Amino acid sequence: MRAEGIASFVRVWADHRRGVTGWGAALAGITFMYLAFWPMMGADMQAMVEGMPEALMRALGYDRIGTAAGYLEAVVYGLLGPVLLLVYGIGLGGRVIAGQEEDGTLELDLAAPVGRSRLYWERLAAVWALITTLVAITTLAVLASGPLFDLGVSVVNVLATSLAMWLLVGGFSTIALAVGAATGRRGAGVAAAAGLATLAFVFRSVADAAGVDVLAALSPFAWMLGGEPLVHGLDALGAAKLALLSVVAAPLGAWRFARRDLMV
Repeated sequence: MRAEGIASFVRVWADHRRGVTGWGAALAGITFMYLAFWPMMGADMQAMVEGMPEALMRALGYDRIGTAAGYLEAVVYGLLGPVLLLVYGIGLGGRVIAGQEEDGTLELDLAAPVGRSRLYWERLAAVWALITTLVAITTLAVLASGPLFDLGVSVVNVLATSLAMWLLVGGFSTIALAVGAATGRRGAGVAAAAGLATLAFVFRSVADAAGVDVLAALSPFAWMLGGEPLVHGLDALGAAKLALLSVVAAPLGAWRFARRDLMV
C-alpha cells in the first residue's frame, strides 16, 4: 500500500524487496556454481586456454585463470558479478524517478509535502541500499566458497574487490538515475548508463589485449580490477576514480531535476 506519509526511501525499498530477494538468490547460486568448478578444473584451467591467442586471453582475463585469484576475477568479478549487478542497478536507477514520471505515478508522490530534492536523494539512497544488499550477498557467497572450494584468496582482498565492484555498479546506476531525472526519460537514463558501461568494458578489454594504456586510464572496469585487488588489495586511486562517477553525476541530476518542468 502506498501511503503519503511513507518516506521515498522506504517506499522504493518496499516496492523492490521481492525483486532484490530473487536477484540475491540468483547471484549467490551462480557464484557458488561457477566457483564449484575450481577444485575439479583449477589445475588444468591454464592448459585449457593456452591454445588461445595471447591477446584474446588477456582481453578475456584468462591470462591468470590458472590461479584461484585469477579464476575468481575472470568469472565473478570481471564478468558475471558486475554484468548482472549492472543490469539490475541501471534498470532500477532509470525506473525510480523517470520511469514513474513516464507512467504518471510520480505526480502522486510529489503531491505529498516533500520537495523534489528530498525525493531525488531519498530514491538515490534507496537504489544504493538495494545495490549494497546484492553486492553483500555476492561477497558472502564468495567468502563461503573460499574454504569449501579451496580458493585460498584473502578475505581482506575479497572485501576490497567487492568494495570496488560496489562503487562501479553504484556509479553507473547513479548515472542512470541522474540522466533519467534530468530528462524525464527512463530510456535516456538507461541508454546513457548502459552505453557508458559497455564502452568502459570494451576499453578495458582492448587495453588488456593490445596494451593501450590510455584506454585503461579511461575505463572504470580497469579502475576496478587493474590493480589486481584480489592479489594486492584495494587500489585506493582506482576506488577514488570510481567514487567520482557518483560524486559528479548525482548532484548534476539533482540540480536539473529541481529546475525542469515535469511531464505531469
